[in-house]
Amino acid sequence: MPGAGRLFKPKPMSLESVRAFFRAHAPDIAVIETAESSATVALAAAAHGVAPEQIAKTICLRVGEETMLVVASGTARLDNRKFKDTFGGKARMLDAEQVTEMTSHPVGGVCPFGLVQPLPVYCDRSLKAFTEVVPAAGATNAAVRIAPERMADLVGARWVDVCQ
Repeated sequence: MPGAGRLFKPKPMSLESVRAFFRAHAPDIAVIETAESSATVALAAAAHGVAPEQIAKTICLRVGEETMLVVASGTARLDNRKFKDTFGGKARMLDAEQVTEMTSHPVGGVCPFGLVQPLPVYCDRSLKAFTEVVPAAGATNAAVRIAPERMADLVGARWVDVCQ
């Protein structure tokens, strides 16, 4: 679809790649689809009946030439100093098209599961306050319920302290 201003729609395989990931690595975890959008922290919290803090938002960032995912509590904000101290550079957010290209997931459905290519994943310690978190699952109306430690283990994430 050439042309500026095009709409960025999720690749049809995005949700399916997440389902395939869970079938292969954690068949006990079900992908939950909702009728309503869960594309923002507030919408996701309402759709899944949890506090906004319990939503595990996934942010796609670049430091220098390295693209990475940082998963944090829904209300946590990146702390620029902590981030720079941890990763040696300033975080740059990717735009919607770049996020979809790097992950196969649309903004609002980005998660560390079922990625189109391997990316380093980091889980912020803000998630450790919960026994269960709700990250997206490859679509703007899909999520899973999972323990933060299990999520980190499944995706080979490293724990970091990069949020306020």
